[in-house]
Amino acid sequence: MTKISIIGIGDDGLQAVSPAVSKRIEEAQVLLGPERALDLLPTSVSGERVLLSGDLAELADQIRKVGDRAAVVLVFGDPMFYGLARYITDEFSKDQFEVIPHVSSMQLAFARVMESWDEAFLTNLANHSIDSVIEKCRIADKVGLFTTAEVGPSEVAKSLLAKQIDYFDAYVCENLGARNERVTRGSLEDIAQQTFEPLNVMILVRQRELPDRPREAVGKRLFGNPDEAFIQSRPKYGLITPAEVRSLALAQMDIWRDSIVWDVGAGSGSVSIEAAQLATEGTVYAIEMDPEDHQLIKANSKRFNVANVLPIQGQAPEAWEALPDPDCVFISGGGREVCRIAEAAYARLRQSGRLVVNLVSIDNLTELTTALRAKNDGVQVWMVNISRGTEQLERLTFDALNPSFLIAVTK
Repeated sequence: MTKISIIGIGDDGLQAVSPAVSKRIEEAQVLLGPERALDLLPTSVSGERVLLSGDLAELADQIRKVGDRAAVVLVFGDPMFYGLARYITDEFSKDQFEVIPHVSSMQLAFARVMESWDEAFLTNLANHSIDSVIEKCRIADKVGLFTTAEVGPSEVAKSLLAKQIDYFDAYVCENLGARNERVTRGSLEDIAQQTFEPLNVMILVRQRELPDRPREAVGKRLFGNPDEAFIQSRPKYGLITPAEVRSLALAQMDIWRDSIVWDVGAGSGSVSIEAAQLATEGTVYAIEMDPEDHQLIKANSKRFNVANVLPIQGQAPEAWEALPDPDCVFISGGGREVCRIAEAAYARLRQSGRLVVNLVSIDNLTELTTALRAKNDGVQVWMVNISRGTEQLERLTFDALNPSFLIAVTK
């Protein structure tokens, strides 16, 4: 059975394809494609030209009518990257086709602005609502968007700004590969005021050293709030205790409404704030030596409207010398000092108090569990492996968080 070739081309037509691909197109008996692609073929290409229908059911019928004739389906860019090939190969047997990609417009766009795209969030606004895309942009470092005539770059920029997402540099790459190609760079405010050609790719690159602007749906959960609900520093973003691990840790801390809580190495304060929402009549001391994170604890406390978090700037254990003995202590860290600090915190715990430590290093795990078991035979240990489902290129995948370890003990 003769295979149908699904071939990607650019706006320069056959000039940029290999001789073998050019020969396949020239010898095809049937050429199916959008009008713009068929118009790029020279008159010497004599195969029957069929304008592809925009209706997927009719398009499938057009392909069935090819029969045993040598046929080529022409598309722009990479046929498997938001292209027709994904639909066609799902609708028919994959054995009936071969796919020959061209450089996609998304690849061209990232190349034009000289940014890598291996970890970028990529999507097509033709298939996803602007609101769902905006929420995923919020925590991305880089974004690549195929826009639409209805939701163009200016509409995207306005939607981002309306959600207080103002920390991206924006690029709009129009008519890539054509003679009238243009790349525009600007702030989101600049892009929001301009108009662009319908054939464009929009790229967003997060500005460094700027704090995140989290979404407004905060404080609805006592604990386990989404990571992006907390203001976090850049470029240290991602060092927050993940929501899933945070929930486990808070459950193990046995917090009462009047508990005295220490959060040692509090970072941006996610554990402190959720502990404060549980200990409504108690006090949470958020101990952090980094001045920038110390300010973020204050900002997040205000954001979540908790008044019982007291930020303490300083290095443990010296920073807690004047504090009241705690009912529960949470420590998170991966440095050499974490074991010494955890032992010192255990010494300050009240009777029946609870110590919970989150570690990322297995070396620290061995050292600390050995040290704590010398004092208490009730040490509990968990290895936490979490993967979050995410949609990338319309496929469900799972992004694994870094494995971590939880240690808990009651004095």
